[in-house]
Amino acid sequence: MTDVATRTWDGMTIPIAGTYRLDQAHKRIGFLSRHMMVSPVRGEFAEATAEIFVAEDPLRSGVTATIAAASISTGSVDRDTHLKSADFLDVERYPTLEYRSTGINWQSNEDPIFQWARLRNHRLGGRGRSHNPPPQSEPGRFVLTGELTVKGITRGVDLQVNFGGARRDPYGQNIFGFSATAEINREDYGLLWNVALESGGVLVGKTVQIEIAGEAIHEA
Repeated sequence: MTDVATRTWDGMTIPIAGTYRLDQAHKRIGFLSRHMMVSPVRGEFAEATAEIFVAEDPLRSGVTATIAAASISTGSVDRDTHLKSADFLDVERYPTLEYRSTGINWQSNEDPIFQWARLRNHRLGGRGRSHNPPPQSEPGRFVLTGELTVKGITRGVDLQVNFGGARRDPYGQNIFGFSATAEINREDYGLLWNVALESGGVLVGKTVQIEIAGEAIHEA
């Protein structure tokens, strides 16, 4: 193992280049949908693996992930059984969900007004410049473009990723943390089952919010 756990990139402390695996003890592959158009229902997949390649140029990094469809859990045995059936995930025919990234972009959070002010002050040769510099864009926010495959159907999904930091843990392992969110329409993946409500709307929401949190460990 290298003696260096992290490096600096664009003012941010990031992990050293290499291959990382999702830590099974520190992960959540979750989702949220709506029931009866009014109440949120959260669930998660208990079994998932991911390999993350951190490149020398961080913007050339990538990830592949596999999720066990039958590991879905929402806190209700009857609901979980239905979600595993052919009405939804059809886990007998499609045992996994797959994700493969295709690109990564750093996401600036700087307010456009600060960009305008800096350019204006530059043109004025510094006249009127504030003694307090404008806030810098927050590091650690990226957009991971990729493809999600569910029931044999592949669609593009962009993950909004928050990088949580990198360090060496007490066991001598190089790690980094992250969280990510996205939003998909389940009908795009052939998950069409629903019931129309007499009062209007449907029993199960079509929009699914993806909620991911995890920690990755460097492979020696």
